[in-house]
Amino acid sequence: MKYVDYLKGEHAAHMAMFNALESLFPLISDVGIQLQQCIQRGGKVLLMGNGGSAADSQHIAAEIVGRFKKERKGLPAIALTTDTSILTSVGNDYGYDYIFARQIEALCRPEDIVIGLTTSGNSVNVVKAIEAAKATGATTVGLTGGTGGKLTALCDYNIVVPSSVTARIQEAHIFIGHSLCEILESD
Repeated sequence: MKYVDYLKGEHAAHMAMFNALESLFPLISDVGIQLQQCIQRGGKVLLMGNGGSAADSQHIAAEIVGRFKKERKGLPAIALTTDTSILTSVGNDYGYDYIFARQIEALCRPEDIVIGLTTSGNSVNVVKAIEAAKATGATTVGLTGGTGGKLTALCDYNIVVPSSVTARIQEAHIFIGHSLCEILESD
């Protein structure tokens, strides 16, 4: 019973943030349509982030490649956070700021969508990757929080969770990721 009041407060904060997400539904819908069009034109989804956002990137990529709810063929998605040889070699040779941008240079094409997850919108390696994706001509999407950070000016679409609390932002990011997967699977 010691933490009941704490848990009630966290739950209330979570619910308030989720209620505030409703204003983002048109933007999330637009991004979902962009994902559908990306796959239809033969593109793929490239995702990246650091820490918890890296895990969320992998989770969303797995839902796209495997399936979310609907039995269907696998769809092309890659989490740029998973190849330790690339991450460590690029980090060693070029610096950690370039671990995603270098992969974007190698893998990204104009028909692709690149999604950068960063709770602040300012993670240098994600910002550099979004810049590289824009130079390629790919569609760019940010999943951020707070003010949206640098990704607000860089991304074609930046879904800014209305919170400055990392845990709340990450909880919303996985909800948004799941929503995008559901839109991607619908026709």
